[in-house]
Amino acid sequence: MNFNFLTPVSDSVLAHNELIALQALGKKIKVHSRQNGIPDLENVQLAIIGVQENRNDVNYIGANINFDSIRKTLYTLFPGNWHTTIADLGDIEPGETVEDTYFAIRTAITVLVELNIIPIILGGSQDLTFANYRAYDTILPMVNIVNVDTNFDLGDANLPIRNNSYVGKVIVEEPYNLFNYSTIGYQTYFNSQEEIDLIEKLYFEGYRLGEVSANINMVEPLMRDAHIVSIDLKSVQASEVSDNQKYSPNGFSGKEICAISRYAGISNKVSSFGIYEYSNSKNDNATSMLLAQMIWYFVEGVNCRVKDDDFTNDKYFQKYNVLVGEDELIFYKSLKTGRWWIEIPFLPDVNNKLKKHTLLPCMHSDYLQATQGEIPERWYKAYRKNSF
Repeated sequence: MNFNFLTPVSDSVLAHNELIALQALGKKIKVHSRQNGIPDLENVQLAIIGVQENRNDVNYIGANINFDSIRKTLYTLFPGNWHTTIADLGDIEPGETVEDTYFAIRTAITVLVELNIIPIILGGSQDLTFANYRAYDTILPMVNIVNVDTNFDLGDANLPIRNNSYVGKVIVEEPYNLFNYSTIGYQTYFNSQEEIDLIEKLYFEGYRLGEVSANINMVEPLMRDAHIVSIDLKSVQASEVSDNQKYSPNGFSGKEICAISRYAGISNKVSSFGIYEYSNSKNDNATSMLLAQMIWYFVEGVNCRVKDDDFTNDKYFQKYNVLVGEDELIFYKSLKTGRWWIEIPFLPDVNNKLKKHTLLPCMHSDYLQATQGEIPERWYKAYRKNSF
């Protein structure tokens, strides 16, 4: 495969890697180096790629991005009881145009996902998620995106793409592959009422920061249905990162964002994971450590994946039928993990490519809510979306 657009991990990182403990993660990662080239990807399950592109940041002032401090910190961490093999493929440098960078991202992600390798993308401005999404054009008929962010990033799709408006492009540009879009941790004062209303109109899902922080477990079923997870570092409160990041005083704590990353890893569907809006500086130890730990927890989650959605054999699940008014809601509970799903009925004239979404991940609380005569909101939105 041709990955000639990837630059090797820097000699500085490799020199630092020689000094760390033999048991550390850096000693176990297959690294793209100048001396040895692209590593053999046989038996690799996860691949780290840095993307040094931020020209579509609305606040772009010409600053370059460097991921060396993140790599140095990540490499020094000790792995868990993992069975996965990780590769660090180096960086995609900015192309002559941003579109050239997008092309390189699409190419890399398409190749990796087709090889059943999960790319872990370090960005750069979050509009890179658009290129990540377009990489699935030839892979999946419909795609679910989960965005961990303070903003919905809808913007005006008629204007050039920016890091605060890329979702608008995802929605309106052909081919129309987006099935569901969820934002976790949005803060109302950063979003116009028109954007909030549009999210509701499109039957997408938005979960406020306070709602998620009060019950971090609600993230799990959202991640379980995602293919692409995109985390904007601005969703993290400013006290958790270095001053250079210039973030909001409100946001997820380090513990919460690591839990969210682990939930993303646990999901059997998530096949690409990106962390964006990183700004490096000389005194960047806090941010580098946070990103390294987020990656660590994502990898930990991948190692904890359990195939528990086989509903062809009733030995592996329990089925619950609940009457809510005139509607019959059907729930499934995995006997392996205790995770829950709810069945979404489809109309006969609905496009066949959507039928794989008939089972929607949910929580035990959704089942309890149904037994009290209330239809869970996720079920309602999914049903309304599939009825059109």
